[in-house]
Amino acid sequence: MAVYRRHGNKLGFVFLAGDLAVTTVAWFLAYWTRFRLFPSPDGIPDFHLVVHALPLVLVLATVSYRLAGLYEIHRLRQMPRELGVVFKAGGLLFVLVITTAFYRRDLYESRAALALFFALNALGITLARRILWQVLRYFRGRGLNYGRALIVGGGRTGELVARTIADNSWTGLEAIGFVDKPGRRESKSLPRLGTIDEIAGIAAERKIDHVFVALPLSRYGELPQIFQALSDVRVEVQLVPDVPGFTGIKPRLLEIDGVPFVNLRQDPHRGWPCLAKRAMDILLGTAALILLSPLMLMLALAVKLTSPGPVFYRQWRTGLAGRQFGMFKFRSMRVDAESQTGPVWAQRGDDRCTPLGRFMRRWSLDELPQLFNVLAGNMSLVGPRPERAVFVEKFRRQIPGYAQRHQVKAGITGWAQVHGWRGNTSLRHRVQCDLYYISHWSIWLDLQILLMTFRYGWRHRNAY
Repeated sequence: MAVYRRHGNKLGFVFLAGDLAVTTVAWFLAYWTRFRLFPSPDGIPDFHLVVHALPLVLVLATVSYRLAGLYEIHRLRQMPRELGVVFKAGGLLFVLVITTAFYRRDLYESRAALALFFALNALGITLARRILWQVLRYFRGRGLNYGRALIVGGGRTGELVARTIADNSWTGLEAIGFVDKPGRRESKSLPRLGTIDEIAGIAAERKIDHVFVALPLSRYGELPQIFQALSDVRVEVQLVPDVPGFTGIKPRLLEIDGVPFVNLRQDPHRGWPCLAKRAMDILLGTAALILLSPLMLMLALAVKLTSPGPVFYRQWRTGLAGRQFGMFKFRSMRVDAESQTGPVWAQRGDDRCTPLGRFMRRWSLDELPQLFNVLAGNMSLVGPRPERAVFVEKFRRQIPGYAQRHQVKAGITGWAQVHGWRGNTSLRHRVQCDLYYISHWSIWLDLQILLMTFRYGWRHRNAY
């Protein structure tokens, strides 16, 4: 533990020094921008007043940045998504500077300059910390700030931890082996260094910095024994939950009054993400509908001229929270396509398809009317593909986690589709992709999927 804390403190000081340097530059740059580029009719404050106020600003900055949590540096934390924390720290500093300026009755208290300082400081700190994190990742990947790790458990979860450490050299960690009870499953990639009771001696002998407890769920009854063995070992300890990736669960740790709670499942689109995703659907959906309207008009005319029946086909599908909605498609089959077979998936060479319908299905053109579903709010541009209720009930009984697909809106395209899992392909792999999407969702992932759709998703050999 001492080794990790020491490195963490050093890095914290490096980041603090960088942040204060940026704050100093932003303080002077705000003055120069406000009064040199945009001269005030009331005159320009003396520069020595700005210099005189700087030490107090830096003291308040140090307090604000620490209170906001900008220096919680940890080896296993990837480049933080810290924009919100930076603005929180900058906002606190802004309030403290204004408050102290009021009580001290400073001659230099330009609100415009302070607003510029807040904006420049937040932007500068964000950019500077991004650069520092990249530099840190670079040096860790080349063996500096190095640490040694020991894994408790040589089974599937232990193998996953070993592979993750090996694939993420930016952590600066090396897994040197594992410990477990004799007769247990042996790791294929790491040597067995001893038993659980020997952890203390192994950690001292091998100069271990970090221990990962990676036992299967069935062995969690052994945790008290393991923690007892680790009680006198001065290393950091991480418990790796045994949660199969196929379930779509992405654990998150919460804490209330010192009591930890592991959040195994939550609504991925609640709050502002829901509003952001809906806004993106409306904006991009409207733009797509305008751009594709000539093509859709031509397809509608072609459907009408080449086969009897309506242009559009409305099929009831299961969407968000298991609710049914009417999904629109260009009609690609005969009107009586399921009169004898009932609900079935289309097969290769399906004689129910019209010649034009077969072409549209191969190129996913029959799906374009679903843009109306997106604008109506029944679907999203990106999400798991919706299925009919009869199939949902069947697959729910056969495939673990299938019902979790309905935590989010169904989509026109999705993570499974851009990876080729569509049509007559593995349903389990498709569900696995859908659950990965749900647990890792972000606006950036949606945009990535949309871009991949343009490159890979329109045509597929299994779409018929």
